[in-house]
This record gives sequence, C-alpha cells and structure tokens, in this order.
Amino acid sequence: MANFYNFDPTSIMEIQIINKSNNPLPGYETTGASGMDIRAHLLQPLVIEAGKRCLVPTGLYIEMPDGIECQVRPRSGLALKKGLTVLNTPGTIDADYRGEIGVILVNLSDEAAVIESGERVAQLVFAPVIKATFIESTTLNASQRGEGGFGSTGLN
Repeated sequence: MANFYNFDPTSIMEIQIINKSNNPLPGYETTGASGMDIRAHLLQPLVIEAGKRCLVPTGLYIEMPDGIECQVRPRSGLALKKGLTVLNTPGTIDADYRGEIGVILVNLSDEAAVIESGERVAQLVFAPVIKATFIESTTLNASQRGEGGFGSTGLN
C-alpha cells in the first residue's frame, strides 16, 4: 500500500487509463489545478429535467495503485451556469474498480439542462487513503466539544 506520509507532492503519479470515447484524455486546465476535467461520452444530447438526476457516461476506465482513491467532484462553472452538480459529491472511485467512470448529475435549477457529448461534466481529484480498524470500547476520551453536534459551535 502507498504510504502517503512519504508522498512527494511535486511528483506525478501515473494512472493507467482506457479511453473509449472520442474525447481527449482528462487533464489539468491550469498548472495550479487540483482536478482534471472529464467529459460526457454521449450518442446524443442528454436532457436533465429540473429536479431530476441521471448517470452520465464518460467512456473512461482507470487503474490506480492501492492506497489511492479518485474523487469525482462537481465543476463550479456547471453548477453556476446550469444548476448541475454531482449528486454524491465527492463520488469515490476505489483502487480496485475497473468499470466505466460515470458521473451522477442532478439538476437543481428550475428548468431543463442539456449536456452535449464532449462537455466537461465533472473533475477527478486523486488522494491518498488511510485505512482504519475499529477497536471496541466502552468509553471515549473527553474533548472540549464533547457531544455537541449540528450548530453547537455557533452560526457565525
């Protein structure tokens, strides 16, 4: 498993990819970008009605090393301009998944939105994964916050 504590953030991880679409491979749009934009792979334009969701195919398949996940995140421009966002954000692609990357988009606007083939619909961000194991206990150490939950630290 990859040890992210020794990970060099200036290095570039190589990810195997199969591209069954006619779109270019995902890439970073700027040198400081965290995510790579991915595009819809459609035979015809896709209409997402207001308040509805759908799975958008990309034609992309990836293979990552153990200890890495790929997060599927919304694109801010798509959210602002069309009211579309990734429903299960961030969606997680596990290192052992080999199927097509699909993007679950939801239309939060009050009108139908159209997605064209080749349109950028989401972004991929790669991140290290920390594996955990549970140790059953009857008590937990006290903290300043304690059991304070939703809104317990104030609204401002």
